[in-house]
Amino acid sequence: QVQLVESGGGLVQDGGSLRLSCTASGRTSGIFAMGWFRQAPGKEREFVAAFRWTGGGTVYADSFKGRFTISRHKTNYEVYLQMNNLKPDDTGEYVCAVQKLGGSTWSTWGQGTQVTVSS
Repeated sequence: QVQLVESGGGLVQDGGSLRLSCTASGRTSGIFAMGWFRQAPGKEREFVAAFRWTGGGTVYADSFKGRFTISRHKTNYEVYLQMNNLKPDDTGEYVCAVQKLGGSTWSTWGQGTQVTVSS
């Protein structure tokens, strides 16, 4: 199995920035992509961004493009989410996930890291 650990969440004021990290360990072979999702109170889980190891491309949800940037560690299975100009609506639990080669969905999820943006 793959284990995911997120960090970097916290409390920030409107307009502030945070950088989230996600580290994968265990059986990392066959990872196709690592991505970030947001679970906001009273809302469904929402895709934020992903980095695809096969091809090295990135994918963003339109609502986050331009403010959020996903990147990866050069050698390890680690991804980061740089979040700028945060707004109160960005508040939620940010969860890291893994999709493996041959898989049709995200198969492994982390515990999440809480991001709270105050007005």
